[in-house]
Amino acid sequence: MNDNQLLRYSRQIMLPQCDIEGQHKLLAAKVLIVGAGGLGSPAAMYLAAAGVGNITIYDNDEVELSNLQRQIAHHTPDIGTDKVISTRQTLNNLNPEINITAVKQRLTGEELNFEVKTADVVLDCSDNFSTRFAINKACVSYQTPLVSGAAIGFEGQVAVFTPGKDNSPCYNCLYSNEGEDIQNCASNGVIAPITGIIGSIQALETMKLILTIGEPLRGRLLLLDSLSMEWNTMKLRKNPACPTCGNI
Repeated sequence: MNDNQLLRYSRQIMLPQCDIEGQHKLLAAKVLIVGAGGLGSPAAMYLAAAGVGNITIYDNDEVELSNLQRQIAHHTPDIGTDKVISTRQTLNNLNPEINITAVKQRLTGEELNFEVKTADVVLDCSDNFSTRFAINKACVSYQTPLVSGAAIGFEGQVAVFTPGKDNSPCYNCLYSNEGEDIQNCASNGVIAPITGIIGSIQALETMKLILTIGEPLRGRLLLLDSLSMEWNTMKLRKNPACPTCGNI
């Protein structure tokens, strides 16, 4: 690291759980973020600011006026711009020394497999079941850690899945892939800060995985009811009959 980097990341380097070695791990890491909306915005911004050296973002939408209430990587002049381009500009302004790859498309098929295989950690910041199950399946296939977040109304949730490690469950152990699609903000509404809280936790859990520190939310689902400001934790177990991870 050069002198500017030592100064930029000095408050993290001061922490014994991080120090110089940990900061080098962050700078060398590659993180995949699927979704540049309410969750992806704060997650990407904190990871970029913290010095995660390689961030790849996929999203196929453009910035709309209704996004600005909670998707803090985008600004009023960005309306009509691709979300991934707007996000990349914001991250470059935060930290011009890291590598940002921005791709405007829905991540599927062989491209999904490639991106998951080459990532150190995947953040699921999407808003639909089909994408979530596809990401989970790829993460299980390549045993890539997955940090999953969701927010709707005044509620949010976060979980970490580490396929092939410590008997971790997967997303499919928690939710069946049969049934209706997940609720989304467009049809149900969401209070702005809840996405920031959940996205920030996703960033923190990602950094813990990269640094191999603390206890990740593996085997636990963290739930927030912001109206009562109550946190609850649900313990998760691997389902031996899970169609996605039951055989690993």
